[in-house]
Amino acid sequence: MPETSERYARGWNLLKTIDGEAGERVIASLQEVAPDLARYVIEFGFGDVYARGVLSLKEREIATVAALTALGTAQPQLKVHLHGALNVGCSREEVVEVLIQMAVYAGFPAALNGIMALKEVLAERVQIGLAP
Repeated sequence: MPETSERYARGWNLLKTIDGEAGERVIASLQEVAPDLARYVIEFGFGDVYARGVLSLKEREIATVAALTALGTAQPQLKVHLHGALNVGCSREEVVEVLIQMAVYAGFPAALNGIMALKEVLAERVQIGLAP
């Protein structure tokens, strides 16, 4: 991790706290093709936005899961943030409720796809020894 600023360091630490290895893999996958985009994700997304006060990391992950589910076009990112939501204290039941809520605002296909992504994430967590 090339720490280039306090902002980068703050973002990197939050990314690791929230998304763990999944987030680190995303950043690593960008390094060869678009290292600037990786830096923007860390500095802006995590170093600036996620680091703000008012909302807890749990609340931010609930909002992120809802948004990514509603988009319907961001399955890889949704999976990373489903892990993140569970990593920062969301229960399985809370995540399921967020996904069900999306049926009302984003439609049943989006909610169903979100549930299928959660199913995969829960299976991955069992495989690596994390509580679902």
